[in-house]
Amino acid sequence: MPKYLVIVESPAKVKTIKKFLGSNYEVLASNGHVRDLPKSQLGIDVEHDFEPKYITIRGKGDILAALRKAGKKADKVYLATDPDREGEAISWHLAEALKLDEKKQQRITFNEITKTAVKESLKHARPIDMDLVDAQQTRRMLDRMVGYRISPLLWEKVKRGLSAGRVQSVALRIIGDREDEINAFIPQEFWTLDAHLLAPGERKPLVAKFYGNGKKLPIESEEQMNALRKELEGAHYVVEEVKKSERSKKAPAPFTTSTLQQEAANVLNFSTQKTMRLAQQLYEGVELKGSGTVGLITYLRTDSTRISEEADAAARAYIGTQYGEPYAAERVEDANGGKKIQDAHEAIRPTDISRTPLEVKESLTRDQFRLYQLIWKRFAASRMTPARYETTAVRIKAAGYRFNVSASRVVFDGFRSVYTESEEEKEENNVLTGRLEPGMELAMKELECKQHFTQPPAHYTEASLVRTLEELGIGRPSTYAPTITTIIARRYVAKENKNLYMTELGEVVNRIMKEAFPSIVDVSFTANMESLLDLVGEGKVHWKTVVENFYPDLDEAVQEAGKTLEKVQIEDEVTDVVCEECGRNMVVKYGPHGRFLACPGFPECRNTKPYLEKIGVACPFCGKDVVIRKTKKGRRYYGCEGNPECEFMSWQKPSKQSCPQCGGYMLEKGNRLVCADKNCGYVCAKPDEE
Repeated sequence: MPKYLVIVESPAKVKTIKKFLGSNYEVLASNGHVRDLPKSQLGIDVEHDFEPKYITIRGKGDILAALRKAGKKADKVYLATDPDREGEAISWHLAEALKLDEKKQQRITFNEITKTAVKESLKHARPIDMDLVDAQQTRRMLDRMVGYRISPLLWEKVKRGLSAGRVQSVALRIIGDREDEINAFIPQEFWTLDAHLLAPGERKPLVAKFYGNGKKLPIESEEQMNALRKELEGAHYVVEEVKKSERSKKAPAPFTTSTLQQEAANVLNFSTQKTMRLAQQLYEGVELKGSGTVGLITYLRTDSTRISEEADAAARAYIGTQYGEPYAAERVEDANGGKKIQDAHEAIRPTDISRTPLEVKESLTRDQFRLYQLIWKRFAASRMTPARYETTAVRIKAAGYRFNVSASRVVFDGFRSVYTESEEEKEENNVLTGRLEPGMELAMKELECKQHFTQPPAHYTEASLVRTLEELGIGRPSTYAPTITTIIARRYVAKENKNLYMTELGEVVNRIMKEAFPSIVDVSFTANMESLLDLVGEGKVHWKTVVENFYPDLDEAVQEAGKTLEKVQIEDEVTDVVCEECGRNMVVKYGPHGRFLACPGFPECRNTKPYLEKIGVACPFCGKDVVIRKTKKGRRYYGCEGNPECEFMSWQKPSKQSCPQCGGYMLEKGNRLVCADKNCGYVCAKPDEE
């Protein structure tokens, strides 16, 4: 008869943990949360000290009954939910729902699902940490208040089914602000000049980049370039200085949740949601041939780069044996940049470094293997010595101007024998085969001139948005993936070729949020709220103080917005398009994919067609009307109504005005008009009537 009951969150963990504990232990799963605020109402008594009202989640009754029955038989109940705030809160909800005696219940946490970690956690059982529970409870209540007070307003002013969220609305604003930057960006012309030079006795030229005359001289026009070229074509190219030095590149830190999501997106093309799902599987346990179910990585929600002393020592010993002592780093200091780290987690690492990706490949799916390999390599690299390079910087003078050549070669590959970061800068292509010395004259083979234009800021990808949210202190490791998933699922944002674009629906919601709830979508306000939640978790601020200060301002803003916000007219606008089935004038409706034309005779007549809004500009290719179109995923662009016969399209709005310089069409960028032909580059102020 089992004396002890261990309750975990996921059924996948049951099998893994059961084999570590003897017959005295029964292991059961709660299948995640068992209680929550009710879906049908706010669930927070704002009149009576903001007390939350929790109910059993639908479908969890049978699970709780089974847990209650097993709990009554057990001498002790160990609550072994995930080792973070949310896990702490689930343990508390379980204790409340099961009506566990405080003397009978114990909280245990383990950062990895291994026999040692699980057994060790039983020795360090403790009471539930109510400060962590309160921090999670506060987050849930703030999110509920924002969602349940603002979402009905969006339903009333825009359409049903929309939602606002404390973190998702800020993420949407960040994407919107970047789109505004991109749309207002005006490219600037610049040129590069490279001299292909031959050293005496050498057949392969080295490429020297134009620098300037004492100070850096930008080349901004073709005229300037032609004048420079004239001066330099017959000049003598003489080596002025050769400087050699050595530099080293430190190994990267092991993964946190954020850096794992970014690297998996960049290297493996995984969405944040997919990365977290696969990491959860690797953490909870995978069936390995000959070993049974094994947890392959440590806990996946962390913003710490700390590594336990045992894991660090084991990794360095493994590296010394497999790669040689010169590759094993001395004791590695964990640098967290002085920022506050949530909970006492370790970084994400393999539970056993000797379990190589190749060894477990047959037991994993292709994607599980690729993610495990990424985590394994990054951790192994983090315990290795820096890579060392010999760098050579050469200065060359010609006709009073200076050219630079830089080259480097690897002296010792160090951690790079295992791992190279996705964003690591490419090394210079120059390889200095010959010996260069000051005073040496070089033969000029050719001058290579290239025209370039400055590029607008890049659209956000999931990876760069996660990095920005982390840098701004918005959200926590567990919130990045759900936030991004939500704004894409709501069709506020479209994802195309990795990039995130604002949809028309997203623009409407973002405008309302900025207008009516500036503090909710304010980056500093949201980051400050995260800091307050950290203080609640540390027991330095009472949770009700945070809620009491937040709700009255929100309530006032909602009431004010209800009176002053105009209803967004996005449906039932009558058009001059006649329904070919019944003869009525079709109207504009709004669906999950945006606007479309529908017959007002619905349900008798169900005719619909795409809505093509004319912008009053003639197509520069064929003269028909330019209309607003959308990609399949909802991103807006401007195209010809004659498509597909006419292929005109533009991401920016075309103007009625033609370019006075080249006669081409112009685009609206903020308050200016820019010629669509970059080579022309004509820019002027946008007329008022535009």
